[in-house]
Amino acid sequence: MPLIYFLPPLATVLIWSGNMTINQLTVGTIAPSSIAFLRWLLALLVLTPFVLPAAWRYRADIRREWPKLAVLGMLGMGLWQGLAYVAAETTSATNMGILAAMVPLLTVLLSALILREPPTLGGIAGGVLAFFGVTVLLGQGNPLSLMRLEVSPGDALMVLAATCYALYGVMLKRWQMGLPPWVMLYAQVCFAVLFLLPPYLIGPMTPIDSHNVWLILYAGIPASIITTFLWMRAVRQIGASQASIFINLMPLFSAVIAMVFLVERLAVFHVLGGLLILAGVVMAQRLTQPLKQVLATRRVKRAQQ
Repeated sequence: MPLIYFLPPLATVLIWSGNMTINQLTVGTIAPSSIAFLRWLLALLVLTPFVLPAAWRYRADIRREWPKLAVLGMLGMGLWQGLAYVAAETTSATNMGILAAMVPLLTVLLSALILREPPTLGGIAGGVLAFFGVTVLLGQGNPLSLMRLEVSPGDALMVLAATCYALYGVMLKRWQMGLPPWVMLYAQVCFAVLFLLPPYLIGPMTPIDSHNVWLILYAGIPASIITTFLWMRAVRQIGASQASIFINLMPLFSAVIAMVFLVERLAVFHVLGGLLILAGVVMAQRLTQPLKQVLATRRVKRAQQ
């Protein structure tokens, strides 16, 4: 496989990781409800001249599938990023990057529950290992502290945000709609803007100024439109499973970017928790043999002995 095929997913994850730092820079500069709404409004305005004609041609399909598109827009754009902006107020960009790396693992687990895909050996073992890594991270090196509910609200929100995005991926796979990718994205963005409008109006509504306009521009164009184009290209070239492996690089990229721009420091529990989560994710993606098949093989070997 040509190495150039790995550039789109690599660039996508790098931009996503940079957005974790952007989330931190928004704290005190622009309200979470404001940037969550304005970024997708900007994306909608940029996409409209290019995609609206095609969306109009598929208006009958969009009208038929609108409940599914609305749910996808709420999960993948409204809640995923909206919760992340709120989380940034009480957690670090490093933690956000590590917890976002749980998305592939959560996708495996939710696929088993919703799509009835048989659980794999890696899914079970990797899930346990990654869960322990999350407790190490959330407990800041002491998992037992979770018993005393000593968890940062931001970390808890990032776990919820990652779950929403994993559910988005699962439902995207379950709901096969006959819409071109850009038209499907455009419809979801429209619904995301509608969902995010009420929180924006309720406020606080932060005015756009020279201090926050570049944050909105980064979140609305590179982190929304460009990453979507690159990710669709990556999935088409190397497949969804191979592309999702690159998400494992988010903790590393997020930590490096945060150290450079936010002067965040890595602690031992960051490294340990991150490694455990990544090991669990890789295990879940690599050990794909169904658990029933593994157990059946072992029973046959024992009978032969």
